[in-house]
Amino acid sequence: MIEQLKQNLEQVRTMSIVGMCKNAGKTTVLNWLLSEAQRGRRLALTSIGRDGESTDVVTGTEKPSIYVPAGTLIATAADMLRLCDITKEIVYTTGIPTPLGEVVVLKARSAGYVQLAGPSMTTQLAHLSGTFFDLGAEQVLIDGALGRKSLGARVVAEGIILCTGASYHMSMEKVVEDTANIYRIMNLPKAETLPPEVEESLEDCLRQNGEAYIPGALYDSMVLPLLQNGTLRNGRLVVQDPSRVLLTPDTLGKLETRNVKLEVRDAARTLCVTVNPISAYGWKFDKDEFQTKMQQAVDVPVINVKEELA
Repeated sequence: MIEQLKQNLEQVRTMSIVGMCKNAGKTTVLNWLLSEAQRGRRLALTSIGRDGESTDVVTGTEKPSIYVPAGTLIATAADMLRLCDITKEIVYTTGIPTPLGEVVVLKARSAGYVQLAGPSMTTQLAHLSGTFFDLGAEQVLIDGALGRKSLGARVVAEGIILCTGASYHMSMEKVVEDTANIYRIMNLPKAETLPPEVEESLEDCLRQNGEAYIPGALYDSMVLPLLQNGTLRNGRLVVQDPSRVLLTPDTLGKLETRNVKLEVRDAARTLCVTVNPISAYGWKFDKDEFQTKMQQAVDVPVINVKEELA
């Protein structure tokens, strides 16, 4: 599994690490990727939320720190600089404001621990990636924030690592089902052509063209009435990126049953799913059963962060 993941990683220049919940193992994954960088790949690193603190500010649970090798480029808010124990060289000021100060790009002149607080908008992340490459980075890592499916947008990252774990819910079945649903949405196929854009009514657009491009979000309330009245059948719906798809697993299944193709304009690719069988809240799953069930639900490598990456 690890070798297959390494091969997948070599095929993308930008990747985001997306967590299904707190304590899913994102930082463990990030540290593993950074350790791989010591073998010659020049990495750049930022976050769409705060990360790197020893105690999670939301749950109060302990979490691993982020350790970067010398030479890593890091984008973080100015107030975080005092919490980074690396030897720092500031190489660029972005002008991007955050509650913790302007985002600055620095180069780690020594290995050490860092704390991250990066941009909050996908357009800012996309621009920052370009800056990283201009400064010599070969690969960009974006540490995700809880619930940010926008990190699955192709404009942000070519590849995604989806992290899930027992902390999401006490029911293993629910964790697997919900993770598989997010995986399914994040891997919707790329539209080869764009259908007519919805201007006023999705129903009118479908009746006229049999397909539609929805520029905003796609909700159950938009789709279900059209499935019930027969308007949405054997058609095609296209949205901008996976973050715009806000449909339940049941509705996604109904679209498939009615032979409705759901596609995205900007498609990314999930490189692997990682699982953490131990919850931060006191329960744990059987690690082998959890990994097996998740592997049956997705078609990419499934890796146990506690055993294979730690």
